[in-house]
Amino acid sequence: MTGAAQRTSHSLRSRLLWFVLAAILLATALQAITAYRGALQQADALFDDHLQQMARSMRSGVPLGLPLAEGGSESGFDLYVQIWGPDGTPLFRSTHTELPPRAVLGFSDVEANGNRYRVYSLQTPSQTVQIAQDLDDRAARARALALNAVLPFVLLTPLLMLAVWWVITRSLAPVERTRREVARRAADDLSPLANEGLPDEVRPLVDELNLLFGRVRSAFEAQKNFVADAAHELRSPLTALKLQAQALRRTDADPAAREAAVARLNQGIDRAIRGVEQLLLLAREEAGSGQAPGAAGRADLQQVVKLAVADVLPQARNKNIDLGLAGNPSAQTTPEVSGQAEALRILLRNLLENAVKYTPTDGRVDVSLAEQQGQPVLTVEDSGPGIAPENRLRVFDRFFRASDTAQETGSGLGLAIVKAIADRHGAALVLGRSERLGGLKVEVRFAAARPL
Repeated sequence: MTGAAQRTSHSLRSRLLWFVLAAILLATALQAITAYRGALQQADALFDDHLQQMARSMRSGVPLGLPLAEGGSESGFDLYVQIWGPDGTPLFRSTHTELPPRAVLGFSDVEANGNRYRVYSLQTPSQTVQIAQDLDDRAARARALALNAVLPFVLLTPLLMLAVWWVITRSLAPVERTRREVARRAADDLSPLANEGLPDEVRPLVDELNLLFGRVRSAFEAQKNFVADAAHELRSPLTALKLQAQALRRTDADPAAREAAVARLNQGIDRAIRGVEQLLLLAREEAGSGQAPGAAGRADLQQVVKLAVADVLPQARNKNIDLGLAGNPSAQTTPEVSGQAEALRILLRNLLENAVKYTPTDGRVDVSLAEQQGQPVLTVEDSGPGIAPENRLRVFDRFFRASDTAQETGSGLGLAIVKAIADRHGAALVLGRSERLGGLKVEVRFAAARPL
């Protein structure tokens, strides 16, 4: 698998260079071919025009100069001339000419004695003029002119390719810098990567990598917190269990004392199990707080309330506490929020368990669900002693217990779990005093659900 991945990998810089340079070469070749053919055509037209002008200049009946009569020309190659009178009598003939004695008016290509000529013939009332060029000499001169036209492309193409190489290398320099920065990093370095100077196409990738680093960092911190919390929280319950087991061994002679010791041992085991469950739940929620946005779905808060109330209802009945939805449940709205329904069920269940735990017997715990200014608000109120204002900012800390009244004990993690879940769902927790019941009032304010 690794070998296949290595074979299919490629360098973005190399690919860009190859494609762009190949495109430049192809475009240059096409332009050079076009320019070459265009120059040939222009040279042919220029030479034809030169023949025509020379023939018109001889309409008076005599050649204009001796060099022409001897075969010379300003064009750089030989011109061959024949002139006949009105009756076909030869008046002038260039030396070494091999043209046929007959003339075809206008332009024509003539072959004589193995040579090919471009011929232009002009007839006037007093004479007929025929002027010709050797096609091989003409083609050689045309090719020379065409090569001169192509020469700039040949000279500029390497410079253009060098400029493209420089531009691509400089443009990808920030990407290479980021690669080196990642390569030099230690395994535990999860600090964000610098995104200054990165191209717009690459910056989102680096931003997502930074978000990923943040989520991994949160997961590592949650793991370290879990280890620290477990060492902190489990030491005392396990020590107590050991002492209770030793006390149970010493109560063999007294059945009543033995029964009481067994009961205390079972209670201690239950508390240890509950503490471990809370620790694991807190670790899971804190690790989940690093999830990417949009990873959760939609949760129906009305259904979440029904399930959480059903979970806590047995505990409320043991204390004869009136637990239920405040107001008319059928008339309540059923807002949805972005999140995980099971996590929100745990959040509400912990709030209800705390409310039931600290509410005196025959008390009351109410849950209400409403929508305020487009925000779903979940409220839990009880008739218990409440929480002093100076402790409301600390109750969400791990292992903090605001009250040990009514001989209620716990791990001090319930509200910490509530805070972790609320943070993961972008919800705000507000603690206050219940005006209706006189105890604690907890509001969970969710952000307005965005449409799918």
